[in-house]
Parts: sequence; structure tokens; C-alpha cells
Amino acid sequence: MKEERALFPISSEDMEASRTAPLADRLRPRTLEEIVGQTELIGPGTPLRRMIERDRLASMLLWGPPGSGKTTLARVIAHHTKAHFLRFSAVLGTIKEIREAMLLAGKLRRVQGQRTILFVDEVHHLNRAQQDAFLPFVEHGDVVFIGATTENPSFHVIAPLLSRCHVFVLKPLSDDDVLLILRRALADQERGLGRLRVEIAESLLRVIAAYASGDARVALNVLELAVNSAELRSDGALLVTEDLVREIIRRPILFSDKSGEEHYNLISAFIKSVRHSDADAALYWLARMLEAGEDPLFIARRLVILASEDIGLADPQALVQAVAAMQAVHFVGLPEAKLALTQATLYLARAPKSNAVLRAYRAAESDAREHPREPVPLHLRNPVTGLMREMGYGAGYKYIHDYEPGSPDAEMSCLPESFRGRKYFQEEASPHSGSASSDRGGM
Repeated sequence: MKEERALFPISSEDMEASRTAPLADRLRPRTLEEIVGQTELIGPGTPLRRMIERDRLASMLLWGPPGSGKTTLARVIAHHTKAHFLRFSAVLGTIKEIREAMLLAGKLRRVQGQRTILFVDEVHHLNRAQQDAFLPFVEHGDVVFIGATTENPSFHVIAPLLSRCHVFVLKPLSDDDVLLILRRALADQERGLGRLRVEIAESLLRVIAAYASGDARVALNVLELAVNSAELRSDGALLVTEDLVREIIRRPILFSDKSGEEHYNLISAFIKSVRHSDADAALYWLARMLEAGEDPLFIARRLVILASEDIGLADPQALVQAVAAMQAVHFVGLPEAKLALTQATLYLARAPKSNAVLRAYRAAESDAREHPREPVPLHLRNPVTGLMREMGYGAGYKYIHDYEPGSPDAEMSCLPESFRGRKYFQEEASPHSGSASSDRGGM
């Protein structure tokens, strides 16, 4: 069917949303002046704004969280440019369609001298073959490539394409930005809710803005649902109550992408908080991950690693606690296993810190890698045959239990001869102790 085709031009009609469309689509900005937020990126005098206003665009990637305005910015570009503007679906598009579009773009450029701007939303869904199909046309200048993504382009865009694009980072909208958008929605009589008599307290608009966490689309969806569900009073006004708003947002949407960058950002924040002995921060990041559906065993494994890497012999019980938490997660499962992870997190955050174990292994690892063929000293070899015994295997070995503790007669080097006297493990007189923040409690 035609509407399922991945590739189609954006015309001026596309900028005029139907009154039956969702509120978030109807209110999508059509000009740079209507865009809320992102002033560092598209404010007056910024490079990107000048590129748009002068219609002198270069290939770019728009990277930002959901609802920050990536697609909106692409639509504004479509409204400003005199170039042929195409939109491509990263999910539905095929390599054949890519090549057909690129051939058309090349023809327009050669015959009519007209540029083609290709917009790809959710570009991280393109596979490598699809991205490779775009590459030669971007490289030759037949198209200006604009991709929008919520994922770190470093992980999802092939290096040759990434190197040919400017990366512009969009930030989450502030609560004040979202609040402004909600007020516009209530006042706009053409595209918003201005034709309705909506009564909603300013405090409830602030609750919705805070809940949206920088995502304008989420905020507008909540507002629209609240208005559609509001009590119709006898005077024709729609009353949005606190109970109604609370009912709509009673289940917060916590964000944790298990395969993308945010997955690694959250676990990094968690581990570094534990390492820094900030128990309160560690508990917050732990809760963020667990409530968003993170695999508890993944968290437990990282705690086991930290127990040796950052605590080690400064408190050997740390490893015991971490392993016990991992076993509890296996044995009990969620939700009760959250308590075992909390206990281990608190213990490790409050424990004294030392990376002596890590440094010791790295030092030994360096010698092992650089000198992988150092012979084992004869006195440490096991003489399992007569020939080995004749060759000196085991000669001079000192069985430690035959000597008094601390006896100088028991001294024996166990390193290769060339490493005699080498020290890998360094005792620490005063390992870092847990900071005061870990004593404040986090629950």
C-alpha cells in the first residue's frame, strides 16, 4: 500500500497536522521561532541556525533523547529548504528503495542542479548494508544526509558515514520548557486545546512537566488524555483534577535501554558511586536500574567484580557479601532479591577502598605478557619420573611445614630467576575508608 512505502517527499501539506491527529503532532513547531529549548544549538547566530536560514545544509546527525525535537527540527528544515526533501523509514525501507532514491537524487543534481536532502528518522535501526548503500551518494554530494537517533551514533552508525556527518546533540527539555509547551497547548485555538474550556491548576501542569522528564511528547500525551477524561461541568468547562492526573501518571516510565548507551551510563554511575563510598547515590542508581527492568544478575556480577577490584584485602568480607548477593538473586529472584542487592551495595559502599589487588595483578600480568617463556625454576618443578629427578627437578625445594614459622632457613624464591625479588603486591598502610555520605543511610 502507498502509505506503507518507506520513501516519500515531505510537502507543505505535511506541516499542517489534521485536527484529528494527536495533540503532540498538531502542536509540532513549523518554524525555528516556535521551537522551545535547544537555544545552544539553534539559537540566533548559532552555526546550525545559520545553515538552516541560508539553506546551506551539510550532512548531519541529530542525536538526543525522545521528545527533544529531532524530528521537529527536520520538519523545520523541510519547510525552509528549496531542495528536494525526502524522508526514509529506517524500519520499512529496503536497499532497493535506497538505490532508487539515490539515483533520482543524482539525476536531479546533474540535470536540474537541485540538491536532495534525505531525512532518516531512527537511523540507528538501519543495518550496515543499508548504511553502506547511502555512503557513496553522501560522499559524492548527491544528497545531504540528515539522520535522527536516540542512540549514541558511535555505536550505531558506521564509521565512514559518521565521519561525513556533523553530529548535533539535542538535550532533554527543561521542566520550564515543557511547562511552556503545555501552556501553549492550552492557549492555541488553531491546533491546540484553546477552543475548549479547560480548567487545570498550574501546580498540575508542573506535575506533568516533571513527570515528562524532558520529553515534550509525553507531557502533551498526558495533558490530552487528562482533558479527554476530564469531568464536564454544567457550565461546559472541563475540570482536570489532581486525582485524574495522578491516576494517569501513577506508573512512571523509567528509562533503561538494555542494549544502548543508557544501559552503560547507568551501570557506570552505579559502580562509580559505590567506589566513591556514596551509598545514597549508589542506591538511587541501583533502584533506577532495577525498576526499569535491568537484569539483577548483571548488577550482581558487577558488584562481585568491584569487591575485588576496589576493596580487595582492605575488607575481604566484601567479596563474600557480593557473592552471597549473587547467589541470593539466583535462589530468591525478584522482587525480594532487590534487598540482597541493596545489602551488598550498602556494604561495599561503606567498606574501606583499596585497588591493591587490581594493581598487583596488572603488574604481574605485564611481566607475564612481556616474558611469556620464562622457565619455571627447577626446584619448583615436580619430579614425577626418574629422568626428571636426575635432571634436578625438585632439587632444593623447601617444604614450608618442615620449618618453624618465620625461619630464615625456609626462605626460597618462587619467581623465575630473572624476576628474583620482584614485588607485585604492595601493602597499603591506610586504605580509603567509606566516606561520611555512606553513614547517612539511603533508604
